[in-house]
Amino acid sequence: MARHDASELARRLARQAEAVCRHYLPAGHREGRYWLVGDVRNTPGRSMFVRLTGPESGKGAAGKWTDAASAEHGDLLDVIRESCGLTDFKDVADEARAFLSLPRSQPEPDRQRRPTAPPTGSSEAARRLFAMSQPMTRTLAETYLRKRGITALHETGALRFHPRCFYRPDEHSPTETWPAMIASVTDLAGRITGAHRTWLSPDGDGKAPIDTPRRAMGDLLGHAVRFGVTQDVMAAGEGIETMLSLRCVLPTMPMVAALSAAHLSAILFPDILRRLYIARDDDPAGDGAMAALIDRAEQAGIEAIVLSPALGDFNEDLRVLGIDTLRAGIRVQIAPQDVTRFIELAA
Repeated sequence: MARHDASELARRLARQAEAVCRHYLPAGHREGRYWLVGDVRNTPGRSMFVRLTGPESGKGAAGKWTDAASAEHGDLLDVIRESCGLTDFKDVADEARAFLSLPRSQPEPDRQRRPTAPPTGSSEAARRLFAMSQPMTRTLAETYLRKRGITALHETGALRFHPRCFYRPDEHSPTETWPAMIASVTDLAGRITGAHRTWLSPDGDGKAPIDTPRRAMGDLLGHAVRFGVTQDVMAAGEGIETMLSLRCVLPTMPMVAALSAAHLSAILFPDILRRLYIARDDDPAGDGAMAALIDRAEQAGIEAIVLSPALGDFNEDLRVLGIDTLRAGIRVQIAPQDVTRFIELAA
């Protein structure tokens, strides 16, 4: 893209500076003539300020921003690039054009372009999706979890939010965009190997009204979505909401969500693991995964203890029965030393 085209895009964005900030920097807020946020990657905070009003160019121009903590500065095209995790400027320009409802740019003639998109569904595609997503704080993803009764959202760096995540029902259907909660799937070393998408309704009241609102991508076998730092005791289960519900009553116990019964039975064990709690879902697939995981744990010399919900799963217990009933039900199922370690000290 020619420099004058980029400048024109930046000027058009600056005319809608507050709308750009609300869309790409939703962790921030307006104060007077500025939008305040932690940094250009949408971290919560106040060190970066974006000028919302002013002339189109020169000193005090609208759309210009400065990060007082890092000394970074730029315009709203830089905001789009960093907040979306884009590297190719054509992608930045196309994203800006989409926001401004302008036609997409055309490829320059007589110029070979190397493909930059990783293979669909690959681990690299999963890493890129997670990088393009934003912190979950004060987004629809947080709203969705809180509406499911989940209030313990500490150590949830594995969860992010994407405001317009692509969804395609099948290969013959057009691509749609929906807001989505994005979860990173990592190996024991913390390397992202996959990602899980939960598409959400625009009000965050539940999952999106689509056929398959949950999908995973990348290398999942043996890996999981992780909450907390690995210790000698850990809990494992299928769903993200299931494990976050347990964290409401066992807030300091490390937990992993394997995303399905089949993947739960195949999770890899940390070397230091000595006791494994298996959060069972009350269905045949959950029972099969539980049995397979118990066998593998015992062969590895790891004590395995099953945690059973009163209803269908622990999120249902939390929402229907309440946190006090859930805590009482878990208290009688875990080892006595873990009551003191994970419930009483955390209470």
